[in-house]
Amino acid sequence: MTYENPKKLGFGTMRLPMKSTMEEGNIDIEEFGRMVDVFLERGFIYFDTAYAYGNAELAVKEALVKRHPRESYTLASKMPTFLLQEASQLEQIFNEQLERCGVTYFDYYLMHDLSRNTYPTAQQTASFEFISQKKKEGKIKNIGFSFHDQACVLDLILTEHPEVDFVQLMINYLDWSNAAIQSRLCYETALKHGKKVVIMEPVKGGSLVNLPEDIAAPLKAFHPDLSIPSWAIRFAASLDQVLVVLSGMSNMEQMLDNTSYMEHFEPLSEQEQELVAQTANQLVEKFKIPCDGCGECTKNCPKNISIPEYFALYNAEQVDVNKGRGAQLDYFATLLFHQGKPSECIDCGKCEAACPKQLHIVENLKKVEQEMEAPTMQMMAAMMGGN
Repeated sequence: MTYENPKKLGFGTMRLPMKSTMEEGNIDIEEFGRMVDVFLERGFIYFDTAYAYGNAELAVKEALVKRHPRESYTLASKMPTFLLQEASQLEQIFNEQLERCGVTYFDYYLMHDLSRNTYPTAQQTASFEFISQKKKEGKIKNIGFSFHDQACVLDLILTEHPEVDFVQLMINYLDWSNAAIQSRLCYETALKHGKKVVIMEPVKGGSLVNLPEDIAAPLKAFHPDLSIPSWAIRFAASLDQVLVVLSGMSNMEQMLDNTSYMEHFEPLSEQEQELVAQTANQLVEKFKIPCDGCGECTKNCPKNISIPEYFALYNAEQVDVNKGRGAQLDYFATLLFHQGKPSECIDCGKCEAACPKQLHIVENLKKVEQEMEAPTMQMMAAMMGGN
């Protein structure tokens, strides 16, 4: 495992500066180039892109690769596991990515978005064997995968593929204890297998940027000179085995802010950790279905509906600024494939009879069905071309 720079901030390219919000995919290459220059000047070197990020790989070629020596930065990209149908695509897509990025090797290369749904595809196409071979050929320096599922699935993949160097996980202080997303459990699982961690979505797609005034007040009072998103990124970077924390910076203002406090990074103090935990609790309580995840309801459900996990995702969705597009829908889609659906509830009431807190589970499942199951099904239909 190699990483030549101790600075823990990485430049994610999923959300780049745009010339016009009305022109999708119209990346502002000049502004991106200026941001790249500042990032490198301040001593940061890690750039993350992917085949699935629209024209981001091409933008990286123009703004970074053509303008800076190859040894001055490290570049990560990803194989779109969800697009694979046969093993022959691996070589084709990988070579296309090298050309699109304008490089002869990737410092970090990942299988993109592994979960219970996509891991079988990676296995059937021998994807891990492919990236291991590319590492032997010198076209990849470090191999890994990004992950969107629960800790038991991560444990399975790392047990079956100990050859990977690192994993990329969605970790932020709001999802740290979420029963469905399991950020903390996934992090601890990676550590159990001796893997370094790359963190994505530290500000949860922007949800931890503009907090309600009453919730943000204690953070502002403690550190008047620090921005609200700095708390989220510093929380993630404070974890011991974190290689780098990715931030999708879409303008120079965000770049200058992030690099200002990460250039000479200081981990959160014990008091700061307590403030962050209080902030997370306040956010969850704003919209929470007060389920504590005991699981008694599911044990008694004739349709095997994973009620606590659906409720946990619903709670997370309520505070996500990207409602209908947030990461919760990815986790929700996985549950729909492997557990009973909220819409399959038959109103038998066995769950409510078993619930120690006497929650109105049937009523809340209908909310989950309407606000999350329906959008998730629409998303899945769109991804499959409506078929």
